[in-house]
Amino acid sequence: IDMENTLHALIITGPNAGGKTVSIKTVGLLAIMNQFGLQIPAGEGSSLPVFDGIYADIGDDQSIEESLSTFSGHMKNIADILNTSSNKSLILLDELGSGTDPGEGAAIAMSVLDNLINKGAIILTTSHHGLMKNYGYTREGVMNASMEFDETLHSSTYRVVMGIPGDSHAV
Repeated sequence: IDMENTLHALIITGPNAGGKTVSIKTVGLLAIMNQFGLQIPAGEGSSLPVFDGIYADIGDDQSIEESLSTFSGHMKNIADILNTSSNKSLILLDELGSGTDPGEGAAIAMSVLDNLINKGAIILTTSHHGLMKNYGYTREGVMNASMEFDETLHSSTYRVVMGIPGDSHAV
């Protein structure tokens, strides 16, 4: 993953079980390793900034006890991230805008990204929403990426391809 200084958000799309979540978790792990001064497995000349916080909304935080649906669980986490993150934060958001009407979810996702980009944070997010792919083409400071998929073997190669969105391969 190569994010230039002018790039604030990377939207990773691609096949189901294609490695999108694994990719953002790996970036988070490498960032934490870097924070502790550990060497990271990256190409020569690679660098990571020092972050004041690394925030993630990955997984499903639904709770019957707290009356939280999948969607409201994500929104609670995202509200906390919006309130505590800064221009020196790394933010990892898996399936941003999911768990609700796709059009409304994509609109919320774009609004969340706009807020975080305006702060100056670095964001990696995954999505299947077509509107998010369009946002990646039209919003300054945002880039699309996709997970490479081997059509012959019908499986992911777990390689991130910068600059182009990917298909979900749901069917």
